[in-house]
Amino acid sequence: MNTNQSDWRIHAACRDTDPDGLFVRGAEQNRAKLVCMGCPVRTECLAEALDNRIDFGVWGGMTERERRALLRRRADVANWRDLLESAKRQYEPAERVS
Repeated sequence: MNTNQSDWRIHAACRDTDPDGLFVRGAEQNRAKLVCMGCPVRTECLAEALDNRIDFGVWGGMTERERRALLRRRADVANWRDLLESAKRQYEPAERVS
């Protein structure tokens, strides 16, 4: 699926869920992350949160704590969208790549 920065949200698995369910604490975060499994725009969502340093909520299947740890480990990354999209293209099944 090829999406641009402004339209990926309309394809999100969470678009019809209660947004408060993605902004929870503790063990509830694991349930919130289940919404992200299989989401067609998970990569775009995670890139949005990482590039904009979004502090709260589950985005792209990662909690705020997980994202902070990733940002610390990979402080060299200037553009998460480019990095994640490149990795996604590299690992897509051959039949889906045009």
